[in-house]
Amino acid sequence: MSTPVHEPRVHPGGAVKKVHAVILAAAMLPAVGQAVEAQAPGRTQVPGQSQSQSLDDLFTRVSPTVVVVRAKGRDVGAEGITHFNETGSGVLISNDGVHGRVMTAAHVVNGMDEITVEGIGGEVVGATIISANAAADVSLLQLERVTKAMRVARTGDSDTMRVGQQVMIVGAPYGLAYSMSVGWISARWPPNTIFPDMPLAEFLQTTATINTGNSGGPVFNMAGEVIGIVSQNISKSGGSEGLGFIVTIKSAQNLLVPRKVFWGALQGVLLTGRLATVFNVPAPAGFLVKTVAQGSMAWNTGLQGSDGIVTIGGKEVPVGGDIILSVEDIPVVSEENIEKIRNTLAAVTPGAPFKMNVLRAGKVIELTGTSQ
Repeated sequence: MSTPVHEPRVHPGGAVKKVHAVILAAAMLPAVGQAVEAQAPGRTQVPGQSQSQSLDDLFTRVSPTVVVVRAKGRDVGAEGITHFNETGSGVLISNDGVHGRVMTAAHVVNGMDEITVEGIGGEVVGATIISANAAADVSLLQLERVTKAMRVARTGDSDTMRVGQQVMIVGAPYGLAYSMSVGWISARWPPNTIFPDMPLAEFLQTTATINTGNSGGPVFNMAGEVIGIVSQNISKSGGSEGLGFIVTIKSAQNLLVPRKVFWGALQGVLLTGRLATVFNVPAPAGFLVKTVAQGSMAWNTGLQGSDGIVTIGGKEVPVGGDIILSVEDIPVVSEENIEKIRNTLAAVTPGAPFKMNVLRAGKVIELTGTSQ
């Protein structure tokens, strides 16, 4: 099965102390290009030592760019609305001297009420979503401030990555911060070829170990450049022994345009086909809202989330929430149209009004909001 590698919702954020762990099998990994050092005269070379030192050095260099992302949100289940914590990873990609920006996975932070980021020094700062794209599983956070210990990561060219090249993942698997795993690129998947619900992203497949809590963490090449963001894991058991997938940094950079934030505040499901008929949607499709992040642009429009769950055709579907039919006259019929809506709202002047039509309790009503 395919599962996002996020923290279990019953896991308390921040309950696990930071552990610096390096998951290595240096003797089993081939030497990598320029990382192989010449043996000094009169010095005995231990097999695998030069590469181990190279990986150690790389880990030390990139660790200050990595952060732990923790979020608090609400979910809707058979018993109604519940609260939960989420833990993932992220990477600092810019710092303007006041605010910093962190790239992470959309499924870690989208629709969450409160988001914080912890840097390598242990300091915790607040964060807000400034761009999100669930169809590529990437989000961009803005930090309230950048701590002294944090460093900005260098981004690489993911187009140059080839099958067989080595990569390093640093993140917080199971909440154990700054753990490292090493593996290889094992395949490349163009957009709309591997995950139907994430058609916009290009993915790289990797053998590097990915566990719960790694989601949103950076994937580095052997030059210490970010070439991807951890996203999905396919496994029969849901564990790390399956196939790992990362969103290429090129996809993330192209899709994460600042101010494309409206859909990042929402959790829900796109109703099409028979599901749209079951819910009496007066259009080919609509977006059924499950939860809305408090204080967000979507929240301020008066958009209402669901209050329960039903099982339809073996699939759990939220009920009781608004169904978005269109935004600025763009029908919500596909992920591609949702992307058009995000682009439209991002292009308008901050503070400009916008409108949406929603189905609520069997009636179509119009809601108005203000762009941010």
